[in-house]
Amino acid sequence: MPNTMLRSACRDLGVLPCTLDAGLAAHAAIGLLVLATDQTMEHEFRRLVRLPGVGLYAARLHNDAEITPETLRAMAPRIAPATALILPGLRLDVVAFGCTSAAMTLGEDAVFREIRKVRPEVACTTPVTAAFAAFRALGARRIGVLTPYAPAVNETVQSYLEAKGAEVAAFATFDKPDDREAARIDLRSIAAGVKALVGAAALDAVFVSCTSLRLAEIVPEIEAETGVPATSSDHALAWHALRLAGIGEAIPGAGQLFML
Repeated sequence: MPNTMLRSACRDLGVLPCTLDAGLAAHAAIGLLVLATDQTMEHEFRRLVRLPGVGLYAARLHNDAEITPETLRAMAPRIAPATALILPGLRLDVVAFGCTSAAMTLGEDAVFREIRKVRPEVACTTPVTAAFAAFRALGARRIGVLTPYAPAVNETVQSYLEAKGAEVAAFATFDKPDDREAARIDLRSIAAGVKALVGAAALDAVFVSCTSLRLAEIVPEIEAETGVPATSSDHALAWHALRLAGIGEAIPGAGQLFML
């Protein structure tokens, strides 16, 4: 009886008129392929990509928490299915693949081929693709590299960077091959690592390699203290995804790269 009385008291207004706008991604829709174990990438992108009309849409890609050449190669067949989960049937301007070491192990072109199996025309980037775009924009050739990886993966990283034309003048690692631990390396440790690299060699820029490592919130302070531009896998990837999507605005407080 009480329920019947409540229903009878409800005034049904029927279908109301509405207007459709261009949506959250009116200017750009950026798809993110985030590793299942990654705790950092979405946090960094939210700090860096804060422009109206730019939408970020993520899908998780299964990976092993242990970062080894074998587990990195195992990601290849999972890239296309994960990409297919991002806004099916809707526009995507860019797909950003969120694993630096996998992009180097598989090769950037192999990653792009997998993405384009389901998004044939989309612009693509990876952290290493973005890093080299950042180096070019910064006029940087002599690079310091900071990673969380074990020796076998570090060897791949250094060889890949040098093969593409970077001069790796200083290299350091935290040697935390478990991705769940890499994400917990604190900002003070990362800042100290960057400063150690700058103190060890004359550098044009520092690259913090791994989407699990945090940098976005301390980039301006590190650059002010060292006098050297700093970027990272997430930092460069966010900047490059914006540029590929045709978004060229400077973003204050995000470091030298985002002011270019």
